[in-house]
Amino acid sequence: MDLGVISVRYARALLKSSMLSKQEEKVYEDMKTMLGNYLHVPQLRTTIDNPMLDNAKKIEVLNAACGDKPTDLTKRFVKMVVDEGREQTMQFMAAAYITLYRQQKNIISGKLITAAAVNPVTERKMKQLVESRTNGTVEFQTEVNPDIIGGFILEYDTYRMDASVQRQLRDILTQLKK
Repeated sequence: MDLGVISVRYARALLKSSMLSKQEEKVYEDMKTMLGNYLHVPQLRTTIDNPMLDNAKKIEVLNAACGDKPTDLTKRFVKMVVDEGREQTMQFMAAAYITLYRQQKNIISGKLITAAAVNPVTERKMKQLVESRTNGTVEFQTEVNPDIIGGFILEYDTYRMDASVQRQLRDILTQLKK
């Protein structure tokens, strides 16, 4: 069976169960934390994939990867996945849950990249701009990247607006080469 199909099926079941118990937002936070840990702690995957590690330890590690206080539903889900031998796909299940939750709640992920830190007022204005264009809620991240020299790069959904000095200089260089 396809890894993506398995992940989405489990994620759908978790979303449905979390909605019935009115915990979908808490489970969403658990899954975001788990996915973040998978992305930032490479040893997590190798630990979970280790066949020598017993299921109880895998459950303990995965629950810890969900953050300080994962919901009981998240804990039961993790136990079920490990008991069924599907723990290698947990990262993909978390990602699928996040995607399904965002689709359900009309949440768009956005990112603002600037050369220097921006104040909260500017960040709020950019977030409102994206929300007005998408008619949805925006989860906004800001990132500082001094390499862009000045200006900003705004990304959300499939849209990317690059108003950086770095891009403008590249455009000028391209024109000069012609």
